[in-house]
Amino acid sequence: MPVKVVDASVIAAIVFGEPDADRAARLLGDDELVAPALLRYEVTNIAWKKARRAPRQADLIARALRVAMDLDIRHVDVDHDAVLEVAIERNVTAYDAAYLWLARTLKAPLATLDTRMEAAGK
Repeated sequence: MPVKVVDASVIAAIVFGEPDADRAARLLGDDELVAPALLRYEVTNIAWKKARRAPRQADLIARALRVAMDLDIRHVDVDHDAVLEVAIERNVTAYDAAYLWLARTLKAPLATLDTRMEAAGK
């Protein structure tokens, strides 16, 4: 089965029912999903921001977060020295560089809705 690196923008779109959810699901296809361990923290932070903006939906957001945490994604640790090199080379945050490094290391495509990160990965 092909491997694909997935970022938080794709997972958030799907589990929180964002407008790009259908596009995000198509990006994933049936591939094995892999992400830096950081993904869980990023999706949790997105949930926190959503709950802050819509406190009455906090329970619904928390349920969606649990769905995200239960997705079949292999979470891996990254080589932080190498991530720093990618961040400097591509002029992106260390967070984005973690996804780019993993995709590069696995020779796998990156599923993202973030156009800046997509461009940095080329």
